[in-house]
Amino acid sequence: MSVADLIEGKSVVVCAGAGGVGKTTSSASIALGMAERGLKAAVLTIDPAKRLANSLGLEELDNEPRRVELDADGELWAMMLDAKSTFDGVVDRYATTPESRDRILENRIYKQLSNAVAGSQEYMAMEKLYELHESGDWDVLVLDTPPTRNALDFLDAPERLHRFIDSRSLSFFMAPSRTGLKIFSRGTGLLFSALKRVTGVDLLQDLSEFFNLFAEISDGFRERSKAVTQLLENPGTTFLLVTSPQRDAIDEVIYFRRSLRERRMPFGGAIVNRVHQEVSVEAEGEDVVEELADLLEAKLARKAARNFDDYRALSMQDRLNMERLVDELGSRDPLVLVPYFDEDVHDVGGLERMNTHLFAPGAAQTTA
Repeated sequence: MSVADLIEGKSVVVCAGAGGVGKTTSSASIALGMAERGLKAAVLTIDPAKRLANSLGLEELDNEPRRVELDADGELWAMMLDAKSTFDGVVDRYATTPESRDRILENRIYKQLSNAVAGSQEYMAMEKLYELHESGDWDVLVLDTPPTRNALDFLDAPERLHRFIDSRSLSFFMAPSRTGLKIFSRGTGLLFSALKRVTGVDLLQDLSEFFNLFAEISDGFRERSKAVTQLLENPGTTFLLVTSPQRDAIDEVIYFRRSLRERRMPFGGAIVNRVHQEVSVEAEGEDVVEELADLLEAKLARKAARNFDDYRALSMQDRLNMERLVDELGSRDPLVLVPYFDEDVHDVGGLERMNTHLFAPGAAQTTA
């Protein structure tokens, strides 16, 4: 069994985990592996470091899928989320008239908040994922999520945005001259008036207009947020948790696995990346030095022996940390190990090397 078996028949693969564990490269590798198996695959990242473009040999990525040149039976596409552009597209979709759309997009409050309101970046990642999924153009979509704690925001984003646009929440701002905005004190009103005189900006009016216009599209947002949540929970979706064998990363992936279990969301397995594999060499200490001395001069032999001992210690610590993950996963959840490479994965060749482990027969084993 390999990663291909874990995601067989899945149209959406969500890769989640801590930062700095190789999650972005794992996502790209998985999409590449599926393209090499004849599928039309796309990988979507919201990683601001833009490492994905570099690893795929592209100068940059943006909010539209770009095809990666590849000698394969399938196709590999990649994109990087632009939350603002995606939010603008959602407004365009749900606005009742072109005039209403333009007023929202030009509203000063909207311009400032469209990247920050109610976890909009995380929600817009799901919005774009849903849009691509509904287009029917892709056999499989692979999503590279933010680091784990933010990934929980990602899971909650549809519901949080739903609560934000609920008409009862917006009603306070609908009529600045009536009850809603009377909640502001006299001092607050004087402050708004002073700001208007100094800047020429009627902030109170902008707020009122923003919420009134947003209320017009709230039903569309509400229905879409439900659909996004249903996509996450759909049997055609699966979560793969990516971690390193470091203790902190293992802690976070355990936390995320429990969250998925509580939410009853589909789980495919865990990938442990950058594992220092144990070596079966009986010699230790001075014995290693003596064996190396036949090949190297004495000083270099001692340095090589110390390096070997350090590696052994790292591999032992990795094993102990992974035992905690094994205990958490139990006997049914698959686990895939990817060894520590001498060089960082930074191009398609590196992704191919990673896939020799992710997609190797028998790579995914139950923790039993």
